[in-house]
Amino acid sequence: MEKKGRKSGSWIYTLSFIFFIYVFLVSIRLMGSAFKLFGKDFAHTLITGTANPFVGLFVGILATSIVQSSSCTTSIVVGLIASGSLPILNAVPIIMGANIGTTVTNTLVSLGHIHRRNEFQRAFAGATCHDFFNILSVLVIFPLQIKFHILNRVAEFFTNLFVQTGGIKIINPLKLTTQIAVKVLKGICFHRPLIMLLLALLLLFISLRFITRIMRSLVATKAEKRINQYVFNDPKKAFVTGLSFTAIIQSSSVATSLMVPLVGAGVVSVEKNFPYTLGTNVGTTVTAILASLATANPLAVSIALCHLIFNILGICIFYPLRWIPIGLAKELSKKIAKRRGYVLLYILFTFYFIPLILIFLGR
Repeated sequence: MEKKGRKSGSWIYTLSFIFFIYVFLVSIRLMGSAFKLFGKDFAHTLITGTANPFVGLFVGILATSIVQSSSCTTSIVVGLIASGSLPILNAVPIIMGANIGTTVTNTLVSLGHIHRRNEFQRAFAGATCHDFFNILSVLVIFPLQIKFHILNRVAEFFTNLFVQTGGIKIINPLKLTTQIAVKVLKGICFHRPLIMLLLALLLLFISLRFITRIMRSLVATKAEKRINQYVFNDPKKAFVTGLSFTAIIQSSSVATSLMVPLVGAGVVSVEKNFPYTLGTNVGTTVTAILASLATANPLAVSIALCHLIFNILGICIFYPLRWIPIGLAKELSKKIAKRRGYVLLYILFTFYFIPLILIFLGR
């Protein structure tokens, strides 16, 4: 009887975990839909006519932070390039900025842990590690792009090899499994972005609370050892997992956000999560590359390859120097954990106010 009780308990435990992961995924998709309704037209207006590379960089950050999707920003850029409205040299800085802007989602997810100081410190460090990697990559590669146009030159070389290749359409399982729930919730909210956003945040915080509670219990079981043994024991394995998972679900925001509760609960360390995060950066470019190959438009292929080359160069530079982004993230998280009210200032200034001010100054 005792064994049967344990088995039924573990099944309830597992099903509860799957359910709250699903609610978490729905909340992320609903939040993205709300932000897109808020700012898709604004993002399009921002990107159109961007000539200054510095302005382009901050446009990429702001546009992606608003719509919460680097894929959305990239698709707008590809469309403008294909129509001849945006030269590829002006598009590359926007793509680089989109890499920074897309990290706002997992930083927002870390707020779900704000009620517990130590847990929040770990979660915020795990989230902002992604921020710092992308910011540092831009600081190094952006001047080289301005001076030597290295990204588009390398991309053009590979474009000539791949432009005749047919594209492959990938089915997005994340979209398939969540679209009905998201559609119903949008209807309940009367498709009003503010109500959708508030409901998404409510679902996010509820799901995170239960996911973290379950994750915290894993620390006392063999599950933590299994997660570290089979996924995070080897950096290469963690990198490939991040790359594969992101390519399948076609969202780096979701792939990185899913790791925030694990880092917050102490199941996975910031250091072990770092290669996984780098993998998600590469994985997010796969969909755009395949889609661009389907268009057979050389410029579309080039900009998609620019995104991939930028991420690979960033990894080549900062994986050997990983102590820099990891150290900066940990140091910032210590300060923010002591004064947790400052976390909103960090998000607002890094992803919205500073880019917006610099865009208007640049123009």
